[in-house]
This record gives sequence, structure tokens and C-alpha cells, in this order.
Amino acid sequence: MKNFKSGKYKQQNQYKSFTPSFINHKFVWDDKEVDVLIEKAMHYLGELNAYSNLVLDVDFFIQMHVAKEATRSSMIEGTKTNIDEAVLGPEDIKPEQRDDWEEVQNYIKALNSSIEMLDKLPLSIRLVKKSHKILLSGVRGKHKLPGQIRRSQNWIGGSDLSDAFFIPPHNEDLPDLLSDFDKFWNNDNLELSTLIKIAISHYQFETIHPFLDGNGRIGRLLITLQLIDSGILSKPTLYLSDFFEKNRVSYYDSLTRVRVSNDLEQWIKFFLNGVVKTAQDSIAIFNEINKLRSEYVKQIDKIGIRSKKAYQLLEYMFSRPIVNNKKIMKELGISFKSATRLTSDLLKLGVISEITGFSRNKLFVLKDYLDLFRK
Repeated sequence: MKNFKSGKYKQQNQYKSFTPSFINHKFVWDDKEVDVLIEKAMHYLGELNAYSNLVLDVDFFIQMHVAKEATRSSMIEGTKTNIDEAVLGPEDIKPEQRDDWEEVQNYIKALNSSIEMLDKLPLSIRLVKKSHKILLSGVRGKHKLPGQIRRSQNWIGGSDLSDAFFIPPHNEDLPDLLSDFDKFWNNDNLELSTLIKIAISHYQFETIHPFLDGNGRIGRLLITLQLIDSGILSKPTLYLSDFFEKNRVSYYDSLTRVRVSNDLEQWIKFFLNGVVKTAQDSIAIFNEINKLRSEYVKQIDKIGIRSKKAYQLLEYMFSRPIVNNKKIMKELGISFKSATRLTSDLLKLGVISEITGFSRNKLFVLKDYLDLFRK
């Protein structure tokens, strides 16, 4: 972008920190590909938004999108929980997997709570701090000031400040930078595409790195919040962490290139391509879900008198695709014997599969449905 300067290095005691330039100002670009990508991205986002408003029981499916987002965003930071484990209850998680699982569950809670908070609070650093508190509470980052802006220097990569890959701004610079960040997002006079604002916001947030831990996850969570806050999406159906995780090296390289070469346009094109690809994938998943639902209903119709409870179980498994008979008994308000008979019927029809091989505490999966989110 014309005359864009990413920031400058400031000498501290034994190191130099990078202070990004303020972003609450007009941006102009020459590359026409940016305009083409904006138009393309908005087209697919509009189509995705239509699906979210028309698909029956879409909120159940959205919870699976949230679970996938939580696992992918956490994977970028080194957490190893996969989508199968993310949808399990605490009683089914192995002790050695619990720390990673709890971090993913906190991400899910933080995202869902943040979306609810948008009805009461403007999208701002204040709301982001509340999200951060949920993200780190009770997990490995619980000692790193959950919900509070850092009061000391942090760094990215390396063992300490002496060999760090990148050193964000000094904590004394954070108030002005975060104030500028809030003003930029809420400035309606910039005449700037919302998608461009979101792309620049993500770069700026990751560069400021305002927390001691959890900056990457909160920065990616913020993208979804901005899409909803701006009205581009009416429901949280787009999550970019899967794209970022699959292109992790390019993701980090692109952010670094802005700081090193002032090349903001390449980051914006990378970001917009991610929006296009992710929206297309999400639309494809909704199409597959509709097909699967029709197939499931055809099979369940064969059960006869127990089909009503089977429909209720199917609806529940659209958000929790791995269950056991105890969970079914609780959620459907039926006896354990009835739950066992119900899963037996669905197993025979091929609607669910048994994945443990145990005589007790069996787990049942809506496999074809879960496979859509494993890709």
C-alpha cells in the first residue's frame, strides 16, 4: 500500500523491540487483484451467510465448526487435540491428553461467550480481554495474567530476548497502540472495505502481541467476531484457522514480510485468498450435511415407533457426534435400557458406528458426519 511503513525498532536495555505504526488512517492500494479478491470473497461470504439462515438446525452444525476452529487454532500453537477428542466429554479423555483438551475447550467457551457478549458490548479491547480471561483460566496459561494486558516484555521464538525471532512493542507502548486499534475498527469514516480492515486488524494485533500468552488464538478468534460485528455474517460460520494451519509457514512468513518489507498488500491478498477458500469449503460442508441428513432420516424412518427418539438423538449428535448410552439416557430422558436399544437399532442401520470395542462404556460415532470436519 502506498507509503505504508510497518513501524520502527526501539532500543530498550539489551534488545530492540518493534513498535508498529498506527493504523487508524486511510489506506490506498495499486494492486487491482486486491479489488478482485474483495469482490470474490464477499460473493462467497454472502452465499455462506444465506446457508446459515436457511439450513435447518444450523446452530448444531455451527458448534462443530467451532470445535474444528478450536482444534486448528490450538494446533498452530502446538496443541495436539484433534476434532474427535474435542467433542468428547471429560470422562472419556485420557489423563495424558487432558491439558491439551482443556485448552481447546476453553477456546470453544471463549468464542461462544464472545459472540454472546457482542449483544451487550462493542467489539473492542475491553471485550477481547474478557475473551482472553476465559481462554487462559484454569489451564497452562493461568499464571500469565488472564484477561490482562501484559506489564512486561514478551517475545516470539528463541529461548529469551537475546535470540528471539521477533520482539513485540514494549509494554509502555501498549496503551496508545491498543487505543489506536480500537479507533481503527470502530472508525466508520475511513471508507475502507471491512475485509481489508479485518486483515489489517489481524496483522496489527499479532504484531502488538498484547498478552503474555494466547495472542495467536485470540487474534484468530477476533476475525470471526469482526465478521459478525460488521454484519457480513449473521452467524459464526467462517473460521480461518484451518487455512492458516494448513499454510502455517506461509501464514507466519506473510506477517513477517509486512514488518520487514512494509509489504502489506501481499498479506492482504493472502488473507483474502484464505477467506475465499474457507468460505468455499464451508459451503461445500453445508451441502454435504444436507445430503447426509436426508440419508439419515431415510434410515431412521425404518425404526418405526422409536424413530422420534432417534431423531432427537440425531439432532444432538450434530453438535456432539460421539456419545455413549449414559449420555443418551441423560439427554433424551430415557432409561439406560431404552438408550441401549436405540443405539442397537442405529448400529444395524449403519447410521452410527461403535468405536471402542468394549462390552461396557461403549462410544458411538456419527462417522460420516464427523468425517466432514476431519478434512
